[in-house]
Amino acid sequence: MCSARGCRRPAVWALRWNNPKLHTPERRKIWTACDEHRTHLEEFLSLRGFLKETVSTEELVE
Repeated sequence: MCSARGCRRPAVWALRWNNPKLHTPERRKIWTACDEHRTHLEEFLSLRGFLKETVSTEELVE
């Protein structure tokens, strides 16, 4: 399910991120996103310098 507030759409993207003030450099937290909210969530994380990469949710299970 998409991590955007109030969205209940299936997620197709995984945004891997890290807050360097809280997490070790190798740790990755994951937010999931539908196509509609991908850009918004990426921008939110990027502005804070947290976004590391975006991959399809299919890549998470490989």
